[in-house]
Amino acid sequence: MSLTINAKTYTGNSYGANAVLYIGPSKTASIKDDVRLGYTAAKPTSVFSGVARTSAKITRTHTLTGALTTTGEAILDISVSTPVGMASADIDTLLNDMGAYLAAANFKTLVKNQQISY
Repeated sequence: MSLTINAKTYTGNSYGANAVLYIGPSKTASIKDDVRLGYTAAKPTSVFSGVARTSAKITRTHTLTGALTTTGEAILDISVSTPVGMASADIDTLLNDMGAYLAAANFKTLVKNQQISY
């Protein structure tokens, strides 16, 4: 099974009980272009239904300029925890809000300049 992210196709390469590693079009023996998707099922107790945890991680090797090394890895790791019973529409809103923030100029400033005050 393949996964498409922003017009790039990633191919399933490694399958675990609760995770799949996909490799991207730039993947070589020395260049990373990986996406890992995973989940941890909720663990309910007698008084709490639990939370479902999901994660998505992308790792890419990049050529560097003005650095002490010629290449380095960029990693974006997203983890989500939602309580069992949360409405689907509320999950959509949560994800849409964070997705909009990830694409926003002030988040890009945070990542590029490590500036957290606006």
